[in-house]
Amino acid sequence: MEHYTIMTPQTLQSGLTCPENATICNGTSCVLPPDNFNAILNTVLSTVITIMLALVMFSMGCTVEIKKFWGHIKHPWGIAVGFLCQFGIMPLAAFVLSLAFNIHPVQAVVVIIMGCCPGGTSSNILAYWVDGDMDLSISMTTCSTLLALGMMPLCLFLYTKRWVDSSSIVIPYDSIGIALVSLVVPVGFGIFVNYKWPRLAKKILKIGSITGGVLIVLIAVIGGVLYKGSWDISPELWILGTLFPAIGFIFGFMLAYLSNQSWSRCRTVSLETGMQNTQLCTTIIQLSFSQSELALMFTFPLIYSIFQILFAVILLAGYQLILYITKNKTVNSEEETKPDTLNGETNSGFQLDDKPSNGI
Repeated sequence: MEHYTIMTPQTLQSGLTCPENATICNGTSCVLPPDNFNAILNTVLSTVITIMLALVMFSMGCTVEIKKFWGHIKHPWGIAVGFLCQFGIMPLAAFVLSLAFNIHPVQAVVVIIMGCCPGGTSSNILAYWVDGDMDLSISMTTCSTLLALGMMPLCLFLYTKRWVDSSSIVIPYDSIGIALVSLVVPVGFGIFVNYKWPRLAKKILKIGSITGGVLIVLIAVIGGVLYKGSWDISPELWILGTLFPAIGFIFGFMLAYLSNQSWSRCRTVSLETGMQNTQLCTTIIQLSFSQSELALMFTFPLIYSIFQILFAVILLAGYQLILYITKNKTVNSEEETKPDTLNGETNSGFQLDDKPSNGI
């Protein structure tokens, strides 16, 4: 919707004249053409960020081994856990939170839309930084994006009918398709490079992992600046934007733990569950609701994006702290048991990924 700036008689009487680019100027008022700067900037940034994300996913693909990746597809126990978290726990949590806080109907709808979205590519970048199972992470993101074509309409039908007719919510299948292609194609090239030139893949990975971290922060900052006029919202929505990603991280980790996944897989499932595709949520509400409704709901994806990154950073910092502590304990333990090595006894220390797994 285009917005025109109208200069009133009071404005003109203050000594100002109609600008040269005014479309109407009759001596008493003038109408200026719409200011498309924000829209143009948004389009340019979206294009640049999409290209950069594709390059980052190419570098993430350089960590994937074909045999392990195919193993997750053939025996999709980890993917099944992620599916249950993604399209079971998150939509239900969104519904319960919306009821508990008794928020405005259109705000409840955007919370549920967020809960029904598949995982975002940011989870793959952060899974690498916390030594997660990259093969599982990428296969989960790919499968959840593909399954979202059917699961999103189903979940929205089940959970939004209390507030709105679910048929009025437009599912951008083209955007989901583009997201799927921009994920699968770069990752496929990365897998090929890792298979043919493993040394080159390691160099690409180092550059891509750093670029990915910078890109995550950049997206959050740009979103906050572009839509700074939408931050005047109710405190309940701020609380929801804080609690919701935390619930995703916690329940994702717990469900993976209860299903006897390894520690690296628990961290991976946790990230995949808590980090939603906020760009897709934004696209859906832009296509489905009026300008007046957007004013009430547009900020929630931004709040969720900021807090999901914040919690992911806390998770990363906590993991690095545990690594540091366990490394020191291992070194001290080895120094204390050095005399015992003469008798053939060794102490291997604590390993973060030594949790027994029954293969699921």
